[in-house]
Amino acid sequence: MGSIVFIILWIVGLFILYRIILVAVREGINESVVGKLIKKNEDPKNDQETFQPYEDFDKD
Repeated sequence: MGSIVFIILWIVGLFILYRIILVAVREGINESVVGKLIKKNEDPKNDQETFQPYEDFDKD
């Protein structure tokens, strides 16, 4: 019984550690100089303009 509780607590501890590292990395990237520069230079038009190689074939 004691080993099952130990394994469950180990898994819960690893999950909590995973979430802490995930949030720390995400916040670190967003608050870094490079992250701010990328966010500042994002252009919403670029998301709409996608490369479509077969677009020219329809114009014939």
